[in-house]
Amino acid sequence: MWRQLLPKARRNDEPLQVQLCVAFVTAILDGRLPAGTRLPSGRDLAQLTGVSRNTAVLVYERLSAEGYIESRLRDGFFVCSDISPTQATQEPLPAPSAQPDWQQRLKATAHMAPWADRPTVWRRVRYPFIYGQFDPRQFPLTQWRQCTRQANEVKAVDRWWQEGEDAGSAQLIDQLIRRVLPRRGIAATRDQVLLTLGRQQSFYLLARLLVRDGARIGFEDPGYMDPRNVFAYNGAQVVPLPVDEQGVVPTADYTSCDYLYCTPGYQCPTGVTLSPQRRTTLLAMAAQHDQVIIEDDDDPETEYDGQALPALKAQDGNERVIYLSSLSKLLSPGLGIGYIVAPAPVIEQLRHLQRLMIRQIPGNNQVAAALFIQQGHYDRLLQQAREKLAQRAALITQALRAHLPEATFIAPTGGATLWLRLPHCHDLTQLYMEGLAQGVLFDPSSAFYMDPAVGAANPAMRLGFGSMAKEAIVPGIEALSRVIHAHWQRWKR
Repeated sequence: MWRQLLPKARRNDEPLQVQLCVAFVTAILDGRLPAGTRLPSGRDLAQLTGVSRNTAVLVYERLSAEGYIESRLRDGFFVCSDISPTQATQEPLPAPSAQPDWQQRLKATAHMAPWADRPTVWRRVRYPFIYGQFDPRQFPLTQWRQCTRQANEVKAVDRWWQEGEDAGSAQLIDQLIRRVLPRRGIAATRDQVLLTLGRQQSFYLLARLLVRDGARIGFEDPGYMDPRNVFAYNGAQVVPLPVDEQGVVPTADYTSCDYLYCTPGYQCPTGVTLSPQRRTTLLAMAAQHDQVIIEDDDDPETEYDGQALPALKAQDGNERVIYLSSLSKLLSPGLGIGYIVAPAPVIEQLRHLQRLMIRQIPGNNQVAAALFIQQGHYDRLLQQAREKLAQRAALITQALRAHLPEATFIAPTGGATLWLRLPHCHDLTQLYMEGLAQGVLFDPSSAFYMDPAVGAANPAMRLGFGSMAKEAIVPGIEALSRVIHAHWQRWKR
């Protein structure tokens, strides 16, 4: 019995003591170790699980302190009688006879374009040329732990753990205003900044607030599918706008739009930076046609030479640009920290709308992020990220020119992606599966186009290199080249 309940402790990232404690707690709460069950001695536990006797003793001390087991003098350890199993036996319910018609009740989502989700096996893929993944090798974990400990000290915790407290939000907003936004050329006050649970929540809040029946919003095509889906779901008429070497093109269709969503810094997915001339044109047209621009600054400040163009919001003299960004790309997507910069009346309405969804943003992460920025770790990490991205960009461009000379691309000057245009027509879905089978993963262009036919006529792929090990980039491109050439040979037949 004990060998089934307590498997051998594994030497992985989780401490052995924690593994054994979890095994005991799970067995007790599942009801597999009833109250009063006598436990093995410390020596027997060590032999059963392959740990030292000291570790076994520490496990029992911890479980006893937490009330799961009790020590009886000269008799050993027993499961405490005060613990009730969480999985009590229950009689099965009868077969349902009056289920609701969910198809009639649920809001239809069939019109949405597909999401560009990662395959579940992406971590095991040898060459994952995908974007937006966190690179733990470059993250200053020691400094983040220090900031996290400070955020969890008694005085700090007392400021953010109570419901309705916004001290954590105020502290992080102050750091964004002082240290982050000025580098994008943006001046803001507290009432012009709203913290969110990441860019995804920012998209949804803006769509719920701004979209009215018949509202038209222009989107880059190809472009980021998530905000496009969010706005379409909330009833907006989505207008595709082409993208060239200068960024989004304000065509004749654009003049009838109420809003424009764009990614001026590094256009998603092509990586093109919106030119100064095009920025001036968009701002002038917004004033002329009473439009509002939603600027998504997805990967800010990663220009390799540190000389990135200011945000479009920095040039906005008429309060027609709503700016959104996050700390996800540089820190970690798991933190879920985004922010919106807009005129104070807009932020006030967004705050009310956010209150309908969540009562408050988790304060511990906010305080830790604020300390991380305040103590200079953010700036240092940013500089290191630029240097490493520049090295990886040089490697990938050289490898592509050597192994895929027939493909075309614009060499990146910032960011962590490269848009590779393929020279021939390809079945991108089939090519994607063939690449995955050979251990090469990329983002096919088809998901970024609104019209699948347009995507099929313009075959391309987005190659992300931000989280790739440097030594894997060149062999990864060599493997990708073999997959593409083999696919093209089969296609010609």
